[in-house]
Amino acid sequence: MNTQNEQDLLTALKSDINSSFSKLVTLYQERLYWHIRNIVKNHHDTDDILQNVYIKVYNNINNFKGDSKLYSWLYRIATNESITFLNKKAKKDNITNEELSQKLIQNLEADVYYDGSQIELKLQKAIATLPQKQQIVFNMKYFQELKYKEISEILQTSVGALKASYHIATKKIEEFLKND
Repeated sequence: MNTQNEQDLLTALKSDINSSFSKLVTLYQERLYWHIRNIVKNHHDTDDILQNVYIKVYNNINNFKGDSKLYSWLYRIATNESITFLNKKAKKDNITNEELSQKLIQNLEADVYYDGSQIELKLQKAIATLPQKQQIVFNMKYFQELKYKEISEILQTSVGALKASYHIATKKIEEFLKND
């Protein structure tokens, strides 16, 4: 979506959210779904988190100052909601985030909504071995093909730090796949 269209949508949302909110959902639903799904790995959890994201957006659209792009703000909310969900789940299950990551991958193998090949499953297992921040950076860069500048706006991290994080993540994944 170009900047003018995004600005028009934002203006419409702030003036009459009830009539323009469905357009926002239609425009971003699939991308946000896959962004969240890459983090939490489970279809049903993704749907729940996506609902929470839209509720937060609906309730806070008038607080959005426009310091970043609208989609960056949406992705930031989706990322934060996903991380919060995972942290709560790990705490509830009394396990570490790393243990939860491994558990999610095991569940992914049995997930009827997951239609990936064995190679994709191995890649997911490799990604699950990364620290949470590296997982998110890797997923955003590799699967969603976002530019470092866009990821920087979403995660509020410097481009240099993101490049280093992605580089380290790819090296760890390569090593995991070689040894698997």
